[in-house]
Amino acid sequence: MALDETARAAQARIWRLTLILVGVLTVLRVVALFVTPLELYPDEAQYWLWSRHLDFGYFSKPPVIAWLIWATTRIGGDAEAWLRIGSPLINAGTALVVSRIATRLYGAERGGSSVGAAAAAVFILMPGIQLSSVLITTDTPLLFFLALMIWACVALPDASPRARIWVAAGMGAALGLAFLSKYAAIYALASLGAHLVLSREARRAWTPAMAVAFFVTLLAVFAPNMIWNYQHHFSTLEHTAANANWKAGKLFNPGELLQFVGSQFGVFGPVPFGVLGGGAVLLAVRKRLAPADVTLLCFALPPLATVAAQAFVSRANANWAGAAYVAGSVLVAAWLLRWEARRWLVGGLALQAVLAAVFLAWVIAPRTAEAMGMANAFKRARGWDQTAQAIIERSREEQALHGGLTAVAVDDRFLYNVAAYYGRDYFGTPAAPPLRMWVHEIAARNQAEAEAPLDAALGRRALIASLEGTYRAKIRQDFAKTSDLQIVRVRLDKKRSRRTDLFIAEGFQPVPRDPKTGLPPDPEPTP
Repeated sequence: MALDETARAAQARIWRLTLILVGVLTVLRVVALFVTPLELYPDEAQYWLWSRHLDFGYFSKPPVIAWLIWATTRIGGDAEAWLRIGSPLINAGTALVVSRIATRLYGAERGGSSVGAAAAAVFILMPGIQLSSVLITTDTPLLFFLALMIWACVALPDASPRARIWVAAGMGAALGLAFLSKYAAIYALASLGAHLVLSREARRAWTPAMAVAFFVTLLAVFAPNMIWNYQHHFSTLEHTAANANWKAGKLFNPGELLQFVGSQFGVFGPVPFGVLGGGAVLLAVRKRLAPADVTLLCFALPPLATVAAQAFVSRANANWAGAAYVAGSVLVAAWLLRWEARRWLVGGLALQAVLAAVFLAWVIAPRTAEAMGMANAFKRARGWDQTAQAIIERSREEQALHGGLTAVAVDDRFLYNVAAYYGRDYFGTPAAPPLRMWVHEIAARNQAEAEAPLDAALGRRALIASLEGTYRAKIRQDFAKTSDLQIVRVRLDKKRSRRTDLFIAEGFQPVPRDPKTGLPPDPEPTP
């Protein structure tokens, strides 16, 4: 009894330390959001646009990201910090859930009193989490709801028979919300299947009634998004499939695979990813995997293996396997403590703490990143406000002095999103022309093109903003007349600038797009 009380006291002390660690890091990240001069990335501006009109789905993503931004901006307004503040807070919640998963699975092992704090530290100091804590991304709520689902899954065997149905329903609800955050949640279904195949204890824990509760709750939560997709020709699912890019380029790309694997050292951290990969192979070969190890590997390996295969046959972004690292954080902490490799654990966390401090310094004072040769990492978060104001200034000039405008049209979704956000006090007012998208191909490729395309009525006299002038010649083919070219350059750092071409276009008469390629014809060369 005394030993139990001692163990409980140790667990309570470790939990308090975990709360302090996660709390301090979260406060620092929130402060950084409010003092950074960095502007929104265009995708963040797009999510903000979605949050103005709540729905159960959007062109390229499920709805939770928009719901989250709606909630935080209702509290604090539309400034960048309030748009992003959900990320560090949710990441903190995920780290605490990771800690509880680790304690439940490994708390009884030798040295297990520290495993919860170690797992939370591995997660909260992960380079990918450092980045996502100063941005608003779909990965943030995805990982939180996946963590809740895994927590319920590992609690299931110890629950009373009466409570198990409710735990299974909670798992279904958490997974449904994960799907509403990002479709990468589908890996969890493969994980649960693998766990049932490999674990006799898992098979004994489940009953038909629990399976019904799980799937009914999952479908009830996820169904509104599927209905939305059906009503919108499955646009989100098609966009997700298009990202796989299997039709373009050659199949079998070992270089892409190596690049993806290398990127995971940057996403998860050098020591944690090395331990996760090496430990899984070593323990599997030696047949020394504990039941808890098998459970967590079932959740960690499917995302990594699937995205690695995707990289090999086409391409893959570094963050696509992020779903692996909720379980991965627990495994790395547990293995290093089991192997009594505390120096590796402390060294790995110390390295990532240094990286976290440097990254926060870059966010708070971007000139430090420029001085260290990392200015390129932030170029997409700079200069958009100035670009939007140049467009607005030219629009006001045309409205006041040159007969007015029927629209302001842009040729790039990034430019549309940031113009809508940084021009939010102008566009939509009675004095401003509507903001529209010039549609490049035969069909819409993003939500701006689908919902705000330029048409003949609005194209009578439009101000065109062409990012980098890339499509300027093609745009001119769609109009009877163009004039008054103005080139705006916004300095991003000492070496880089962003160019936007502004000109007037009259008489919108789009040329036919090629039925096979969907593209307009190439313009004839200028004599």
